Amino acid sequence: MTEQTLDKEKAIVVFSGGQDSTTCLFWAQKHFEHVELVTFQYGQRHDKEIEVAEAIAKEQGLKHHVLDMSLLSQLTPNALTRHDMDIEQEGDEMPNTFVPARNLLFLSFAGALAYQLNAKNIITGVCETDFSGYPDCRDSFIKSMNVTLSLSMDKDFVIHTPLMWLDKKETWALSDELGVLDYIRHNTLTCYNGIIGEGCGTCPACQLRARGLNAYLEEKGEK
Repeated sequence: MTEQTLDKEKAIVVFSGGQDSTTCLFWAQKHFEHVELVTFQYGQRHDKEIEVAEAIAKEQGLKHHVLDMSLLSQLTPNALTRHDMDIEQEGDEMPNTFVPARNLLFLSFAGALAYQLNAKNIITGVCETDFSGYPDCRDSFIKSMNVTLSLSMDKDFVIHTPLMWLDKKETWALSDELGVLDYIRHNTLTCYNGIIGEGCGTCPACQLRARGLNAYLEEKGEK
């Protein structure tokens, strides 16, 4: 009996409704015939993230899987899952928004879903250029995870990281190239305080996003 091979035209995007993963959504649609989204509910600071992800999925007509990963919030106190903690980073130390094993678990579950859907491609928006020091956003981790997933299920998965070597200015440039800069600018949620679009303007995520956007618009002569 011949083993069924994975469908190279099927892709799953690890999707949060933020700038990076939404850019990856449109990148995936450009490169693959069939795209589905998977979002993880892990006790993040704002349920708004799930709502935004669901709204974008509906607007784009894409099947959307929301998986319960609330156990993450039970494992470690951090500012992304503890609403009573202020977001902090001291010097070169890891910011307290780091959730240990988050991408390890997300990609494991995305791989299990890809197995069920017979999808060869898994897309994630991790980035080593603007990654706040998170170890599970590094290219070396993604490469090792690709090998681990493939070995664990005896399938030849491919994990794609379109943003791995892009800074935020270049990520905005990619969204413009894909024709969705304004859509991403106004409809995605990056802000740690749960404000869609331009966000609060003060949290680290908003500041990084705004610096990249301003730099790109200045380069284009639009600001």
